[in-house]
Amino acid sequence: MSMFCYQCQETAKGTGCTIKGVCGKPENVAKLQDLLIYTVKGLALYAVQAREFNLDSKDVDKFIMESLFSTITNVNFDRSQFVERIQNGLKLREELKQAILQAGGLLPTNLPDAATWTAAPEEFDTKAASVGVLATEDEDIRSLRQLLTYGLKGMAAYAEHAYILEYQEAGIFAFMEKALAATLDDTLAGSDLVGLVLEAGKFGVEVMALLDKANTATYGNPELSKVNIGVRNNPAILISGHDLKDLEELLIQTNGSGVDVYTHGEMLPAHYYPAFKKYDHFVGNYGNAWYKQDKEFDTFNGPILLTTNCLIPPKDSYKDRVYTTGVVGFEGVKHIAERADGKPKDFSALIAQAKQCPAPTEIETGEIVGGFAHNQVLALADKVVAAVKSGAIKRFFVMAGCDGRMKSRNYYTEFAQALPKDTVILTAGCAKYKYNKLDLGDIDGIPRVLDAGQCNDSYSWAVIALKLKEVFGLEDINQLPISYNIAWYEQKAVIVLLALLYLGVKNIHLGPTLPGFLSPNVVNVLVENFGIAGITNVEEDIKTFMA
Repeated sequence: MSMFCYQCQETAKGTGCTIKGVCGKPENVAKLQDLLIYTVKGLALYAVQAREFNLDSKDVDKFIMESLFSTITNVNFDRSQFVERIQNGLKLREELKQAILQAGGLLPTNLPDAATWTAAPEEFDTKAASVGVLATEDEDIRSLRQLLTYGLKGMAAYAEHAYILEYQEAGIFAFMEKALAATLDDTLAGSDLVGLVLEAGKFGVEVMALLDKANTATYGNPELSKVNIGVRNNPAILISGHDLKDLEELLIQTNGSGVDVYTHGEMLPAHYYPAFKKYDHFVGNYGNAWYKQDKEFDTFNGPILLTTNCLIPPKDSYKDRVYTTGVVGFEGVKHIAERADGKPKDFSALIAQAKQCPAPTEIETGEIVGGFAHNQVLALADKVVAAVKSGAIKRFFVMAGCDGRMKSRNYYTEFAQALPKDTVILTAGCAKYKYNKLDLGDIDGIPRVLDAGQCNDSYSWAVIALKLKEVFGLEDINQLPISYNIAWYEQKAVIVLLALLYLGVKNIHLGPTLPGFLSPNVVNVLVENFGIAGITNVEEDIKTFMA
């Protein structure tokens, strides 16, 4: 086969893409992503040893973090960027190796190939063919290694968002490096890898807590907000992804220019932060989840800025209006350079193009209510607890996670509509687009859909659950009237799942399908120890949950 990738929920036939990614990733990019991960693992092996000599390098930490992030589904399709990144990885690996030797370190005589290989760029494809997912022959070891690696990719994405805001923790980087190096160790048994997977959940909680701190310390605590989904008659820029720093700099540079700014997809929750409410030209949210961008970017009419994972191959009809930045990339699309010398990114090209474009075409009207991160919900704790004690609220449903193309995901819309009127949906991530525009009403003034924000804000529901456990005097978080019906798509959802498992949450239902990278034996481990289950149909699943 020309490639093999099964890291996302939409992978071909639920088993793996072998010719071209369903995401649009071509075979030659898939191979280089595999080779980059292989290179990062070899670099991580040296990084672990370097820390023993206090030689930990911020350049190495940053490179590993960004490289992992760049291979998440729908982040980067630009082959040239992966060639350059692999070359940089080999250079960093050699520099770190020499630093260890100069510090008196002794390198093992049996270093794995990932720590020693080298080749010219024209040889990368040949090398990549031998280092992909299927290079690990044992199905269960392969499954656990990939589960760990995908969790690390999600962790790296959240670490990068915090890093941009100058928040970082050495322990998170050290674990990523230790775990990556462990995937090269053929002496580790399945039980060893299971332990690392669960440890990844611990650091998943830590990285989401760090990002929560970075976002709230910088932009304030999200608060109850109404977000316009209509349009004004001004030229505009659409910003998608998760990077709040990019949004901040864009808002500053467009202020007073006559150009409006709208959010798309996972950037919607930016409207909940107090720091952004002062901008009169920060108009609202345009459109829905990431996978509808091929239609919605056409009708938006103005430039689109893609800041993190969310890119699908752009159509020719709007490709000349698309800009990428950060780790995002696509061949033939304009890229906004990184910050240099403490200066902000330069968005002048977008602003100039926006002024030449018509205003967005209106595709809907109304408002979305959100802003229910942990600080806001805990401010309403007395009201929520009273509603639970009185029986007005019988059960909460955590329906966080991802949206996607498959028609089977309509299950989540139907599930939300069919839930009893005395239940409340707790959501975060783009999964909310399946039901956040439905009129589901409220319970004693509490909306029946409480949106905490982006996928990383699933952390809020962990904080809230632990607080409710304390308030109700329970010994086990699973005694709370909370059920988990989570939709997944890509690797950030994997680290959220591992974080929930680390916190002791059991009986999570995961859909619309279980991950193709989980072998039958690994699935059995998750079922037996955590009660992980899939979904069936709306009627039967609601009966199961409400029982």
